[in-house]
Amino acid sequence: MGNQQSKITGKPDPEMRVRQIENGTVIDHIGSGQALNVLRILRIDEQTKTVVSFVMNTPGSAGPKDIVKIEDRELKSDEVDKISLISPNAVINIIRGYRVVEKHKVALPDKIEGFLRCRNVNCITNANEPAQTRFMVGKSGDIPVLRCAYCDNLMSRNLTDNLI
Repeated sequence: MGNQQSKITGKPDPEMRVRQIENGTVIDHIGSGQALNVLRILRIDEQTKTVVSFVMNTPGSAGPKDIVKIEDRELKSDEVDKISLISPNAVINIIRGYRVVEKHKVALPDKIEGFLRCRNVNCITNANEPAQTRFMVGKSGDIPVLRCAYCDNLMSRNLTDNLI
């Protein structure tokens, strides 16, 4: 979309690839190639009426990154927790009146409940029992590692495949 004008300065911004938003959330520093998984986590699909913009594999100071902009929506804490599992370096920016009013890095929670399915087919959470999934969260380097509270099964990769 090159050469858009900044609503703040009024001058052309040759680096702007996606227009600014007046109100909403910008998720920056998403791991390269993870923007579509963020949209999946947030349940944003072709039926979503909200304006959503995303950029994949854009240059960043630490290498390529993805960015997601969601107009007129601020994320809930459980949504931020889910994003932290697939992109632990993401930064959440709350925008109001074209200005960043809040900015914080995501943080891995100590435990997560109810939004991931255990991969162990024999786990009680995969039976017809009223047991809600629960995982303890740790890290191996930069990679989140989840341990099922019921069967001790470890999960660390392709977590979005197990979203409930």
